[in-house]
Amino acid sequence: MRRFSTAVLAALTLAATVTAVPAAQARAHGGRAPLGIGDCTATACHFDVPSGTYDVRVVLGGDTASSTSLTGETRRALLPETTAPAGGRVVRSFTVDVRTPEGEPTGAAGTAGLDLAVGGAAPALADIRVTPARHARQILLVGDSTVCDQSAEPYTGWGQQLPQYLRKGVSVANHADSGESTVTYLGNPLLWATVRTLIRPGDLVLIQLAHNDKTTDEATYRANLETLVAGVREKGGRPVLVTPVVRRWFSADGTLNNPTALLVNGLGVDHPAVIRSVAAAQDVALIDLTARTKELVESLGVEGSKALYLYNEKRDNTHTSVHGATVFAGLVRDAIAALRLVPRGTVRVG
Repeated sequence: MRRFSTAVLAALTLAATVTAVPAAQARAHGGRAPLGIGDCTATACHFDVPSGTYDVRVVLGGDTASSTSLTGETRRALLPETTAPAGGRVVRSFTVDVRTPEGEPTGAAGTAGLDLAVGGAAPALADIRVTPARHARQILLVGDSTVCDQSAEPYTGWGQQLPQYLRKGVSVANHADSGESTVTYLGNPLLWATVRTLIRPGDLVLIQLAHNDKTTDEATYRANLETLVAGVREKGGRPVLVTPVVRRWFSADGTLNNPTALLVNGLGVDHPAVIRSVAAAQDVALIDLTARTKELVESLGVEGSKALYLYNEKRDNTHTSVHGATVFAGLVRDAIAALRLVPRGTVRVG
C-alpha cells in the first residue's frame, strides 16, 4: 500500500470539507462541480479541459508545517516551493497555458488536459480551483533547446522555469523547440506559422534563436530576425529580442571571451551583436541575456559554474540543469520587470 506524508493526508482530509459546492454553483458549471480538489490525488491533479489558458488558485497547508511546489504539463515550474506553518494556510494563484503538444511543438502530444504535480519537501495541497482565464496576457516564447520545455531530465530550458516567477494574469506559452535556428523555425509550419495564429494584441513574444544558426550568414540572420519582429507586430503583439545564453567555454584568462562561448559562428557572425543591432534599428525591447549570463558564469568561475550546466552529468557546456535554468529564468524575470513589459504586480519576486 502506498504511503503518503501526514501533511498531505491532513491537507486532503481538510480539502474534503472546504470544497463542498452548492447545487446552484454546480449547475452554473455545466451540471458538475467546478474543477477542484476532487480531480486530485495526494501527489497529482488532472483536469479534463480543452486547450486554452486557465487560472489556478491553490490553498496550501495542513495540520503540520508544510512546503509545497507545483509543476505542470511537461515539467513546467508553476509555483516555487512555498511554506506554510502548522495549522496555517497560504493562498497562491497563477495562470497556465494548456495545449497539445504540451511540450515541444514537434514533440510527443503528451496528455490531453491540464496535469499538475504536487511536490516539495513536505507537500500539502488543501484546495485548488481551475477556471478559464478571462483577461490573461501571454508571453509566447520562440527559441531553441536552451529555452524549450524539455521532456526528459536532466535537460531543462529557462522557459520551462519562467512560469514560477509570474502571478495570475500572465501565462507562458513556450513554443521553443530543440535544434531550431532562425531558418528552420521560420520554415516549419508547426513553429512560426502556428505561433503567429496565437498572438493577441498586447501579448509579448520573446525571441531567442542563435545557438543553431551555425551556418547562417549575417545578412540572412538579420533578415530572419526582422521577419520575426514584423510578424509579431502585424498581429498586434510586442516583440522582445533576447540574446542567447552563453556557452560555458572559458578562455585561459578565466573569461568567456572566445567565439564558442559568445555565440560567434564559423562564418564570423556575432549573433548577440546582430540581435542588439536589430533591436536598436527596429525599436524593439531587448533582454541582453548573453551579457547577464556571461557576468554570472564568470563570477562563479570554472568550477562554480558547472552546476548551472549539465557538465557533471553530460559534460555539456551548453544545456542547463534545473538549477541553471531556474537561475537564468530569474535573469529573464528581472529584465521583464525592469523593462515593465507586463502589468505591475504580476511578477513574483519571492
